[in-house]
Amino acid sequence: MAVSLLTQEVSDLCLGKPALRCLSVSASIGDALSALKRLRQTYLSVWTCNHDHDPDASFSSTSKSDDCVCIGKICMVDIICFLCRQDCLKSPTTALHSPLSVLIPRSPAGLVTHLEPHASLVEAIDLMLEGAQNLVIPIQSRRNTTGSRKKLLLHNKPSSNSTLHNNREYCWLAQEDLIRYLLNFIGLFNPTPISPINTLNVIETENILAIQYDSPALAALPLISQSLINHTSVAIVDADGKLIGEISPFTLNSCDETVSAAIATLSAGDLMAYIDCGGPPEELVQIVKDRLEERNLGAFLELMEEESIITSSSDDEFGGSGSHGRSGRLGGYSARLGRRSEAIVCYPWSSLVAVMIQALAHRVSYVWVVEEDGSLAGIVTFVGMLKVFRERMKSMI
Repeated sequence: MAVSLLTQEVSDLCLGKPALRCLSVSASIGDALSALKRLRQTYLSVWTCNHDHDPDASFSSTSKSDDCVCIGKICMVDIICFLCRQDCLKSPTTALHSPLSVLIPRSPAGLVTHLEPHASLVEAIDLMLEGAQNLVIPIQSRRNTTGSRKKLLLHNKPSSNSTLHNNREYCWLAQEDLIRYLLNFIGLFNPTPISPINTLNVIETENILAIQYDSPALAALPLISQSLINHTSVAIVDADGKLIGEISPFTLNSCDETVSAAIATLSAGDLMAYIDCGGPPEELVQIVKDRLEERNLGAFLELMEEESIITSSSDDEFGGSGSHGRSGRLGGYSARLGRRSEAIVCYPWSSLVAVMIQALAHRVSYVWVVEEDGSLAGIVTFVGMLKVFRERMKSMI
């Protein structure tokens, strides 16, 4: 059984994975925003090729494997953070015409890495431990379904959400996929999984992304950007260091671009309430609008009003039930389900497998560690768990 795990190919983890929806790096930020909403995707992959201008590029028999490469990914949080810049708040329309490339790190350091489907599970884990956040894997087609799929796509109008590159479709694997797969073989790693996490050197206690409740939310902006890269979150603590909640990229990703105004005008604590999955309270929405007016940011205020009309119309069309004291869907996608700003926590004596299940159940890549009195003690991440399992794998060889 152990030998089988060590030789497992990543293609086995790709079964049932959908093909990546993509954008060209030459697209605008506005294009990305429209695609995220239209396709109801959490992330879109960004590629060097542009099928909008060359619809036959993906189907050329002479194309080389490096003609079309995934160089990154984009999500609503990237756009929200970008719009929080002062110049973008003054002119959001101009900002949305900016090229998508400004949101892609100049030195991605392998955050998105290509990997062949015959690569081993161990290779995938090693790449994750080296800093990769997503592994781009070609989808292996069974029989000759690819040819008919290509013919179908050729008859469709090419769009920015094409799924074919270099004659192939791709999916990607994230840290969650590897952890979920390892959970199926958890018995092979005994007694490690049932050991307390404070005995496994898996609790990270340094460089924790945290901010005090009363601090301006704008001060958390660099932390939000970093947490997006790290697949973690920003802890909200009180003056005594006790964990109150969090500002999670997962939650922000369920919001729309107008949340940038809330980040620019509210405190960290108020922002937690604003992005809660129930929708922002009316009083907070009014505070944001008043402060935008005070700062002569009328253009962004107009954007908020336009988005409110659009989402209200969408809710009416699909049978929305009204705001009930909240601002309807302002600040959030009507098509998405967000997660509340309550932090997911465990204790230093929690077992590793319990923390794994807890994270997977809540679809997060981390769990905060608190002491009995609620004080923030650290964080356990999927990367930390992968390190533990990788060490145990070495003893299986």
